[in-house]
Amino acid sequence: MIRVAAAGDLHVGPEVAGAYRERLAGLRDSADVFLVAGDLTRHGTLQEGRVAAGELRDLGVPVVTVLGNHDYHSDEEEEITDTLRDAGVIVLEGESTVLEINGLTLGIAGGKGFGGGFEGRCASDFGEPETKAFIQHTKDFAGRLGAALLDLDTDVRVALTHYSPVPDTLEGEPLEIYPFLGSYLIGEAIDAPGDVALAVHGHAHKGTEKGLTKGGVRVRNVALPVLQHAYAVYCLELGESAGAHSLSEEPVSV
Repeated sequence: MIRVAAAGDLHVGPEVAGAYRERLAGLRDSADVFLVAGDLTRHGTLQEGRVAAGELRDLGVPVVTVLGNHDYHSDEEEEITDTLRDAGVIVLEGESTVLEINGLTLGIAGGKGFGGGFEGRCASDFGEPETKAFIQHTKDFAGRLGAALLDLDTDVRVALTHYSPVPDTLEGEPLEIYPFLGSYLIGEAIDAPGDVALAVHGHAHKGTEKGLTKGGVRVRNVALPVLQHAYAVYCLELGESAGAHSLSEEPVSV
């Protein structure tokens, strides 16, 4: 069994430095890995990135993160990424990492993702160059994410993004902004391998925790405003048949 702790949308800054870390005090006893689904900062400044690195440094379990749209706001995403990596945090952007946990290999592929909407209510790469560029960005990311997942030769595969791959976990958000909260193309990339055990995202603060891709992959929105606690824990077990995984969820009160 692999215990995956996950949270997103930390939105830390200098005025709250150390506060979130205090809530992670029991993490090493509750989980084997910690996934962070983007928006570590409020305005994407390097100063905030240093605070985020301090919150996530030396937690006793591997920490894997992606950046979110807030982390790009001040055009210092590369500096924030370097700061996080210097703190021992694994940062993904259209790539993957492999961890050995409890005798099993866990493959995590991830990245920020982007918007575009969902089947029947989505934008297309038609018309003005600006619209084409918007959708092409999502297409490019989905292609990289799908390839990264397919390339993983591990016991368990997990997808980590900031933007949502499904509309299910956006329920509660205004319908008008769904195209800016995720894309069905991300969901298609996650479904491509056929055996992804879990997909984790953030971004939708007023959304819903649980969803499902068209291919049956379980999706969890782990934005802190949705979880209402410091992180969620999802327990993944490898089934007897190839590609079969079971998932149970442990309550966390912090």
